[in-house]
Amino acid sequence: MIRAIQAELVQDLSESPAVALLGPRQCGKTTLARLLSKAFPGAVYLDLERPSDLRKLTDPELYLGPLADRLVVMDEIQRVPELFPVLRALIDEGRRPGRFLLLGSASRDLLRQSSESLAGRIRYRELTPFRLTEVVTEDYGMDRHWARGGFPVSFLDGSQSQSLRWRRDFLRTFLERDVPSFGIEVRLPLFERFVSMLAHLHGQLLNWSRLAESAAISVPTAKHYTELLEKSFLVRLLPPHEANLSKRLVKSPKLWWRDSGLLHALLDIADFDALQGHPVVGASWEGYAIEEILRAAPEAQATFYRTQAGTELDLVLVKGERRMAFEFKRSSAPSPTRGFWQGLEDLGLEEARIVAPVDSPWPLRKGVQVVPLRDAVAEVAAW
Repeated sequence: MIRAIQAELVQDLSESPAVALLGPRQCGKTTLARLLSKAFPGAVYLDLERPSDLRKLTDPELYLGPLADRLVVMDEIQRVPELFPVLRALIDEGRRPGRFLLLGSASRDLLRQSSESLAGRIRYRELTPFRLTEVVTEDYGMDRHWARGGFPVSFLDGSQSQSLRWRRDFLRTFLERDVPSFGIEVRLPLFERFVSMLAHLHGQLLNWSRLAESAAISVPTAKHYTELLEKSFLVRLLPPHEANLSKRLVKSPKLWWRDSGLLHALLDIADFDALQGHPVVGASWEGYAIEEILRAAPEAQATFYRTQAGTELDLVLVKGERRMAFEFKRSSAPSPTRGFWQGLEDLGLEEARIVAPVDSPWPLRKGVQVVPLRDAVAEVAAW
């Protein structure tokens, strides 16, 4: 399956000495890297979770030095952060594009040493699980993608039950193995309970004091745990819009689980039919649609707008001179609230989209349309 980011990665490798492809485990980084490696004769692949490959790097300069004319792919690079200064030295000795492709299951912030050691020598790309535009075909529809999420095994698995088991296993592995591999100490039973609690807060404003009290942890620990999930690409904290208005604005972020399938696994939602009758269906749709839109415009500034009086815009995107608001309704005949129109007026926005499960778009007024999710994604991607 061709990934949307593939052409960009090829371009990056033709221009930069090192490229980091970051994203959650099991999202397809290794498969994509092996595919790209075929275009580089003699490319070397190292899985840094395998003891045999780690042993090759006992003396990294001795092993990597003779490979100066070949692409070296290093998978799970966050396990060996001490490599970054060595890579910098090797790049400076013989600078050419396409020397290293680094795969990591941690964000750039968790890989702080790479940004410090390889500044000016590396480009970063994020690979997400399958995007809507990558998988919706005659064989697969949006309902499957929304219910199962975009992790390749979960999405492609033959049965609903197998898909759900895979997602539960993924979460267990993340908690028990991946978190310790980042070198971060957490109290596992507390962290497990905390993750479960966050699933029930999907789409809600975060009140750190209330969250910490409910989880029986301190506020700094609650923030630390949430930051860890965010930097592992599992949750997204959408910041509130800051505007110089005579309004009392909400200042807390909203929390969204980035993969709808993981959210559904945490909430014990077995399949699409069960989702339709679940109280979370509206918030699930909103989070799913927001994530797909943000994947299509990763460089845009994304916020939500909400006043203490209840005026609200679910998503405000800004990229260059383009500004647009989004509302998300799980309805075939969506009707925006008065607060939506007031939000447009407050921010002086002339363009807005109401994203709903409809077959075709229609206008509500000049600049404001009801649109299918696929149309909203395509429009944002063209910015």
